[in-house]
Amino acid sequence: MPAKWARAMPAGLAFAQACVPFFPAFITLTTVTFPGISVVPRGMAWGLLAAMGVLALYATVMVLVPPRRGSPIGIPMWSWVAAALLAALLGFNPRDGVLFIGIFALGAIWHSAIVRYYAYPGAARAIAWAFMASGALASAAAIAMVLTRFPSAQYTIGNGRAIGTFVLPGELAGYLIVLLPIAYAIARITRERALRIAAFAALALGLVAMGLSFSRTGWVGLAAAAAFLIVARARHARQGLLWGAAVVGAVLAAVLLAFNMHHNPSENYTRLSIWQAAIQIIDRFPLTGVGPFGFSKLYAAVRLPDGDATAFHAHSVYLTFLAELGIVGFGAFVWTWWSFAIALRDAVREASADAAFLALAIAAGLMGTLVQGLIDVVSVVIFGLWLPTLAYALVAARHGLMEGADAP
Repeated sequence: MPAKWARAMPAGLAFAQACVPFFPAFITLTTVTFPGISVVPRGMAWGLLAAMGVLALYATVMVLVPPRRGSPIGIPMWSWVAAALLAALLGFNPRDGVLFIGIFALGAIWHSAIVRYYAYPGAARAIAWAFMASGALASAAAIAMVLTRFPSAQYTIGNGRAIGTFVLPGELAGYLIVLLPIAYAIARITRERALRIAAFAALALGLVAMGLSFSRTGWVGLAAAAAFLIVARARHARQGLLWGAAVVGAVLAAVLLAFNMHHNPSENYTRLSIWQAAIQIIDRFPLTGVGPFGFSKLYAAVRLPDGDATAFHAHSVYLTFLAELGIVGFGAFVWTWWSFAIALRDAVREASADAAFLALAIAAGLMGTLVQGLIDVVSVVIFGLWLPTLAYALVAARHGLMEGADAP
């Protein structure tokens, strides 16, 4: 395999990262009725999916080129993909399920490509730039759409909350939970002035967009991410725990006092009945679940008499995975995250100060999404961010931003 074929890998990794804000539009390719409006045309969504498919084929070939460098969480990750595919094939909505598990598999290939090529000349810089630039632009677009109230239908259905290209406010918030800690870390450690400016822009615009999203689960997730980073970086554990608890407490108070006016009051209670319906589905299909996007198909049969007429998911990542992927898929999910935690711990112990800071910031964002997932399900996080960002944390601990002395 000619070495020159790898020259396109930095651009490919950057393209994939830059496209994440458009991933929520993939929901328009399914038969699922979702509670939101996509500003991305359906034809553009198909084109993006096709481009990602071509990129995945290229990445697959390049990952298999010697010398191979496997991911430390490769086996559990691919077990998770396989378990999800099995659930989709056996589930109640195989068409939509297989489509999104295909997108999930693209994320696994993307993960493997980051692990294999992060140290390739220009790749680390391309990923950082794509993340910061696309994050800043996506945040700016969401802010502008709120201020101009355009499109009016999205503004109305979102109760005046920032959404942008993300279909729902929670989707934007989930993306920002991952983006903001990374932007903060890059702004702190990079020696490239232009990248520092881009990181500060992503951080500033992202915070404004997060505020305008009025996402309660988003802010709680971001608070958890900040608390994680504070505790992980604290010189004294007790002091770190106190500051982390203070941040979480302050955000919870702000959310309870200021955010309710931008939510339908009924949302405070509908989750309870949906969670009970999810438990009923889990009880009936415990092994492999009802398949991805099968929850909405079965919900009507198990919902409580006073529950919502429809439910897109179980309003909890953990209940949704148990209901749609069963014990097999949920076990693979837990195995993947447990393996990641161990691998990251070992990598951070041997990392330089800057590399450890970046890796922990990335991990903080991931931790925040797990907290957000307690009471929400964010598809762009699951299908577009989790697997690639897990890889980003692991390679960042080893190589940092690949600037000067950080390069191998």
